[in-house]
Amino acid sequence: MDVEPNSDLEFRQRLARRKRAGRFFAAVAFAATLVGLIVLAILLVDVLTKSQGWLTWQFLTSFPSRFPQKAGILSAFVGSLWLVGLTAIIAFPIGVAAAIYLEEYAPQNWITNLIQINISNLAGVPSIVYGLLGLGIFVRGLMLGRSLLAGALTMSLLILPTIIIASREAIRAVPVSLRHASLALGGTRWQTVWYTVLPMSFPGILTGTILALSRAVGETAPLITIGALTYIAFLPENIFSQFTVLPIQIFNWTSRPQADFRLLAAAGIVVLLAVLLTANAIAIILRDRLQKRF
Repeated sequence: MDVEPNSDLEFRQRLARRKRAGRFFAAVAFAATLVGLIVLAILLVDVLTKSQGWLTWQFLTSFPSRFPQKAGILSAFVGSLWLVGLTAIIAFPIGVAAAIYLEEYAPQNWITNLIQINISNLAGVPSIVYGLLGLGIFVRGLMLGRSLLAGALTMSLLILPTIIIASREAIRAVPVSLRHASLALGGTRWQTVWYTVLPMSFPGILTGTILALSRAVGETAPLITIGALTYIAFLPENIFSQFTVLPIQIFNWTSRPQADFRLLAAAGIVVLLAVLLTANAIAIILRDRLQKRF
């Protein structure tokens, strides 16, 4: 007769300990998040403060110069747009096609599992490794030199695993019943994918792609490795032109001994943040509109 009360008491004690441990973990997680947000806010305030007076129209429309008052970010800004555009053209169709194959066509065997594991591992590889790969294959192997095309191909390798993973998750989220309905109405597998699966999964695919491109905009190590220039006083004319990008220009200014160049770097950081926030905002708007449509 005494077993049940004792068991109930032990259960309540264990439950109370678990609740206390859960509250403690939640408090630690909240404190860690709060510390990160505070540090981020301090950094943003510091950058915005230092960029005051330097973020002007002349700064946005001028080429780099050895004189801080005349220096601008035009070539780096245009180079970033070129690089992101070429990277999107190369990486988006390849990544989505790979995701469609792995989810809709690939047989479930050890080879497919090995490919999936390697794609997941490649998403966590440091970006400098992709820079070394791009240097060996595109710059020297294919003899593309320090061109926009070599940079875009290198950045495509960097973001392809992220695009594939995001696209696969979006495709997997489409209900199987919709596939069965399309096949039952006489559609082929490709027609089912093209007219049913892709429209339903496109918001998630687009969001993952733009977030991956946002990472590409802020990367510096791979581009420095393949030999992107730190000083350019001209705009790229084609995909074989030499180039620079915003992170490299910011890095170049921070390495200068003059204090004014560090203020220019702060203004460049503001421009880079504006580009990243704009890309993320576009992703959110397009995702919401496409979700309402489909």
